[in-house]
Amino acid sequence: MQFELHEGLLIGCLSVFTAVAAVTDLRTRKIPNKLTVPAFVLGLVFQLVFHPYAPTILGSLLDAAAAFALGFGMLFVLWIIGGGGGGDAKMMGALSVWLGWKMTVAVLILSTFFVLIGTLSVMVYQTINHGMRKTREKMASAGSGDRQQRRLMTYAFPVALATWIVLLWFHLKPHLVG
Repeated sequence: MQFELHEGLLIGCLSVFTAVAAVTDLRTRKIPNKLTVPAFVLGLVFQLVFHPYAPTILGSLLDAAAAFALGFGMLFVLWIIGGGGGGDAKMMGALSVWLGWKMTVAVLILSTFFVLIGTLSVMVYQTINHGMRKTREKMASAGSGDRQQRRLMTYAFPVALATWIVLLWFHLKPHLVG
C-alpha cells in the first residue's frame, strides 16, 4: 500500500493540525489564530501545488472556496447565534480548504454526531452523579452565562476525530479495496 505525496501530506498535516487544535481547545477553550491562519494559508498552497480535487488549479481553488464557505459559514452562523466559538469557525474554515467540499460535508456530519453523543453522555453522567434536579438547574443557569461556560464540551475534539475517520475512509479505503 503506497500513498501519493499529496495524500501523505494531507493526512500528516491535518492529523497534526486537528490534534493540536483539540488539545489547545480542551486546555484553554480557545483555538488561537496563530494555529488557524497558517493552516488556512498552507491549505491554499496545498491546493495550488497539488490541486487534488479537480483537474485544474482553478477548479481545485473553486472547490476549496466552496468548502471554506460551507465549513466556515456553518460554524460562523452558529457563533453568531451563540452556539459555538469563533475559533471553531476558523478551525473548520482552515480545515475545509485542505479537505475540499465532499470531505468537509462528511466531517461536518460526523462531528455533529459526535457532539450529540458527547453532550448526551455528559448530561447522563451529570444526572447520575448530581441528580436530575441539579443537572436541570445547571443546564438552565448555563444559558445566561459566558459563551465558553455554556458549552458542555469543546468542538475541536469531535472535529479532529471526524477528520481522522474521514481521511481514513477517503484515502485508506481505496488502497485496501483496490
